[in-house]
Formats: sequence, structure tokens, C-alpha cells
Amino acid sequence: MSQPNILMIVTDHWPASLLGAAGHPAIKTPTLNQLSQCGVRFTNAYSEHPVCIPARRSLMTGTSAKEHGDRTFQAKLEMPAHLPTMAQTFRDAGYQAQAVGKTHTFPQRDRLGFDDIQLDDEGRTHHGVTDDYEIFLGDKGYVGRQFGHGISNNGYAATSWHLPEEAHATNWATDTMCRIIRRRDPKRPAFWYLGYRHPHPPLVPPPRFLEFYRDVELDRPFHGTWCDGEDLPLTLQAFRKRYDLNPAEEQWARKHFYALCTQIDQQIGTLIGTIREEGILDDTIVLFTSDHGETMGNHGIWAKQNFYEWSTNVPMILMGVKDCAHLGFGETDDRLVCLADIMPTLLDLAGIDIPETVTGRSMLSERRNQLYGEFGEGELSSRMIHDGRYKLIYYAAGNRCQVFDLEADPNELEDLAAKPEHVERVEQMKALLMAELYGSDQEWIVDSKLTGLPNRTYWPAPNRGLGLTRGHQWPVPPINPGGLMNFFPEAPPKTIDK
Repeated sequence: MSQPNILMIVTDHWPASLLGAAGHPAIKTPTLNQLSQCGVRFTNAYSEHPVCIPARRSLMTGTSAKEHGDRTFQAKLEMPAHLPTMAQTFRDAGYQAQAVGKTHTFPQRDRLGFDDIQLDDEGRTHHGVTDDYEIFLGDKGYVGRQFGHGISNNGYAATSWHLPEEAHATNWATDTMCRIIRRRDPKRPAFWYLGYRHPHPPLVPPPRFLEFYRDVELDRPFHGTWCDGEDLPLTLQAFRKRYDLNPAEEQWARKHFYALCTQIDQQIGTLIGTIREEGILDDTIVLFTSDHGETMGNHGIWAKQNFYEWSTNVPMILMGVKDCAHLGFGETDDRLVCLADIMPTLLDLAGIDIPETVTGRSMLSERRNQLYGEFGEGELSSRMIHDGRYKLIYYAAGNRCQVFDLEADPNELEDLAAKPEHVERVEQMKALLMAELYGSDQEWIVDSKLTGLPNRTYWPAPNRGLGLTRGHQWPVPPINPGGLMNFFPEAPPKTIDK
């Protein structure tokens, strides 16, 4: 077998900062630290559309939202048929291709070009499918008990896992992938995709991983000087009003989040051990990343969908085959890379032609000068331009720009956009941004100037669905066409005034 095996591990909600190898003072990630020593860690890796579905479309097709058509989280949009997926491209080159875990596609049993997917869709029976993880729980005698912890899939309450550890989604995903690796066809190279659903909420780690953080002083959220103004753009108002946690609740959530990360790290160790025992580790490429990060209360914001570092900067660790001619070991690389770059990079390493539809760049090729990111449409839009040191974040409502010097200010505490000494830089970055705009975004430009949209006050509505909290899964809940996430529930101003 001349071509390498490839293992791609994709988590959900994991910021680049949460690695011991990245210098985080509290997180415990010994396996990923060692993986970094065996390969290259890309420090400027970004989710160009930092929310699950658009990010995963970019990952699977090597394209941006401009090509794949989703910058807003369209839960029922099928993958564009004209874009060859990463899995299909590997299969066309003779690879066996298997996936386990979260793919977040529609229809849910879309195989995305894989030979098969053992699916964990986080209990989305409202779309009509009982996934393989739920079937596994039923086979083990835990029918319908996946969400017996009562914790929301999109909130920051937390508790420990309520079933045996081997029934946890992270362990199931690892065990299932290990079995697939052992059952591979030894005559053909393999492409394996493992999609862990965590550390995305619900924050329910097995109890023993909470012990890792019993006596550890955790870092606390930080707040920029810009984030408490009275005239914040609409989108930023919505981000800051979505969750309201006190300091004790923040630390409780952080502890459980970190424990989920450590659990995944340990399970990756089991996975690497399986590959080693099979005698194929030297012939296997391993890539670790996440679909986006998690803001973790920094600047008063939780979750994702924004372009601050903890939301959009993701881990990217790439270990090549033994004595790889293209990748060193124990190295960091500060070039700008994104999720769309993963497909061409892995194909490049495997010696497979990259489809013409791919707009991402191989991480082995030339550096890009800037990276564009986008989320949302209309008045809840935000955009990003990153030049490798400076980052511009643009909010359409209010026509607001923020600029941060990430070299001098990695926590984005000081907005430079209004500083006289940065006027020229801001104008240059705005010009780069305008060159990227398409579709309805072009309405924000008048007479070659970026004018955006009017700002207004955001009036939060109660979260009646508790962030899509699930109930008991037996009997299986019915198909629910209305069971979709509303990220920014809003009430009419007159309701607030009464």
C-alpha cells in the first residue's frame, strides 16, 4: 500500500487556546500536546463561518459559503450536488472511507461520499431519524435515557454524566471508530472521519474527569474596554444578551467544559493506540481540529457565531506519516488557514488531484495574505478580514468596524478602529472586506463606501425551548417541523415597554 491512511478528528466547540501546547494554564490535554510534538500546530487556523452547519459544509467540500450556499445555519439545506466531497474524492482514488459521529447534515443519513456513517446526530429525532448512538443505548438497556441529565444542548448549566462512562457519546464514538479501524480492508488505504459532538453542550462529562479540575484554579473570562458601550451594534447586543451567567455559574460551566475536553483527549489516546497496535501508525496521517470555538464568557459572550478569537480561532494539528517529506515535527506554523483548506491539504499529502471546485488552499502551498469570514445575513450579519496580525470585525447593523492587533493584544481588549494612528489601516482593511462582499451584502456599499444598515435596540425574548432541551427519547419523539434552533429570540419593543 503506497498511499497513507488518514484519520481526521473533528470536535465541536473547541477553541484553539484550550490546549496545553498552546500555553493554557489549566486545561489538561496530554495526548494532543504529544500529537503537536509529532507534527505541526497551525496557530492561525480559523473557522471561516463559526457555526456548526456552514463550517462543516466548508470542511467537507473545501469551499466557502459563497460556493456551498450557507452562511446562516440552514438546517434543512442539502449538500450541493455539484460539489464533490472530501470523502467521495478519496473513494474515487481507491480509498475506503468510513465516518463516525457528528456530521450535522440534512437529510441525516446523507453519507457525504463515505462508504458508511455510524451517526450521532445529538438526538435530532425531530428531523425523523433515530441515530446509531441512540440505537446503541437502546441495545445496552438505556432506551431513551440519553438526555436523562436534563441539561440543554445549547446552554451552560452543567452536571456529571448520569449513565456508565462507556455509554457516553465520546466513548461510543471512539469505540466505534476503533472497531472500524480493526475491520479495515488491509489492501486499500483508508480515510477515517471521527466527529466528536463535545465539548459542545450539554456539559455532562463523566465524573472522573471532573476530578482532574477539583483543585485547579481556572482562568476567568476577560472583557474588552469596548464591550460595555451603550451604542453596541445589534448583533453584538444579541450576543451579549443571549446568556446571563454570574461568576459562580461561569466557573461551573468552564470546569465541566474543560472536563469534556480532557475526556476527548484521553479517548484520542485510545484511538492512536489502536492504530499503533494495528501496525499502521507510521503510515497514517492524523489531523485534529474543530468546527468552531466557544467564547466562554469572554467579553460577556457565550457560544459561537462571532469572530472573536475564542469563537473563530480553532485548533489545527497535523501529523504526517513517519519521515514525511512535507511536514516536520514539534513545529508551529503561523500562516492563515481555514477549514476549507483541510480537504486540499489531505488530498495533497495523499498525492490525489484536488477537484477544481475546491477554493481552499493546501497548507503545504503558498501563504495567503488575508482571510475572509462571514456569518449571517441582513441586520444580524458579521464579517471578518484577517491579515495575519490585524483583524477587522464588521457589523452590518450600525456600520461598525472593530480592529484588533492580535500580536500585541491576543485577548482583543482594545479596539483600534477609532485610533487616529490606525485610520489608514482601517481603510485598507475595509477595502479588502468590500472586495469580498457578494449577494445582499453589496447593498451595504453606497458610492464605493461601506455604509451598512441602520442600528437599533435588540429586545431579547424568553428562551421558551431552553436551548432545545431534549426530553426522554422513548417513545421516540415525533417529527417536529418547528423544532429548529432560534439563536436570537426577540420580543417586540412594545412588549418590553408594558
